Amino acid sequence: MNLSPPNAPEPATPDSAQAVARLAHGSVLVVGDAMLDRYIHGTVSRMSPEAPSIPVLAEERELALPGGAANVVRYLTALGAAVAFISVVGDDPAGSDLTGLVGGQPNVEPWLLVEGGRTTTVKTRYLSNGRHLLRADREQVTPIPERLAERVLRIARDAMAATSLTVLSDYGKGVLADGMAARLIAAAHESGRPVIAAPPRGISDQDLAAYAGADGLVLCRTDPDAAGPGGDSAAGESGVARAAALRAASGAGTLLLVEPAGLALATAGGAWSFATAATRMSGGMLADPLVAMLAAAMAVRLDPSVTLQLAGLATVIVAAKGGTAVVRPDDLLAALAMPDAPPVASVAPA
Repeated sequence: MNLSPPNAPEPATPDSAQAVARLAHGSVLVVGDAMLDRYIHGTVSRMSPEAPSIPVLAEERELALPGGAANVVRYLTALGAAVAFISVVGDDPAGSDLTGLVGGQPNVEPWLLVEGGRTTTVKTRYLSNGRHLLRADREQVTPIPERLAERVLRIARDAMAATSLTVLSDYGKGVLADGMAARLIAAAHESGRPVIAAPPRGISDQDLAAYAGADGLVLCRTDPDAAGPGGDSAAGESGVARAAALRAASGAGTLLLVEPAGLALATAGGAWSFATAATRMSGGMLADPLVAMLAAAMAVRLDPSVTLQLAGLATVIVAAKGGTAVVRPDDLLAALAMPDAPPVASVAPA
């Protein structure tokens, strides 16, 4: 990745369009916690006679999508990238459903290993007229057994040789626990491949040591209290300063920080910010598309400012479409062509 801080590109320039086209030429290995996301849509027209404050949802339709690390895969394939995917599911119906959903995507080589007796993580969301009423989780977060960890590592080493970059998507469900992240980072470096790590949401700065050696980190700090001094108003230099400090402390080559006021990208050669209200409205839904965008961009060696511009536009697109919508190249091109496309601010290195 070119670490010299170029000027932010103007929207809809040929260079921007070429950058979007290049995203489809990347190949990425994703390793992490897969889960099944279920969405049950319906209508609430009355309250329960059993408990007056509880609405009764008349179910109308159900949608099942790959979630967690499998959602990162979904966003990568939407951009046109080729993906190898390694995860662990249980020997239950949800595991079978998830395996089918992942395998049905284009340009994916899936390795969803089965652990007998394990519960596949399922998140079920109940919605009425687009309003989120309730989420019910079924999961098992114990680390995968060592024999399975060894198999994951063996498959990952082979996949690293055939891909340009590795993503570790850690949702804290056990696949990357007990030092597995560190082992995969070491294996990637032995293969001469960069690694991006996406730690669990809300991880402390001290716990980032589990991802030491990662070439890139994506940190989601969208709770107002996590934005540091200034809260939501800290959009530009303060967000950049935090990203730069976290990058230096973690030792990562590149750090993408998601805050209520927008995004900040810090590298050894410079720092950039992208102010957007999208992260404030739906920051929790944006981690996976941002991980996918950073991975696709680093896999084809886009400049940092271009990477942040496309990542920022992806947040705007997802917030406008809704949390289950993917970002496609045509979406990025349309956003780049808008006369009021948000700019990327460049900050010179200290």
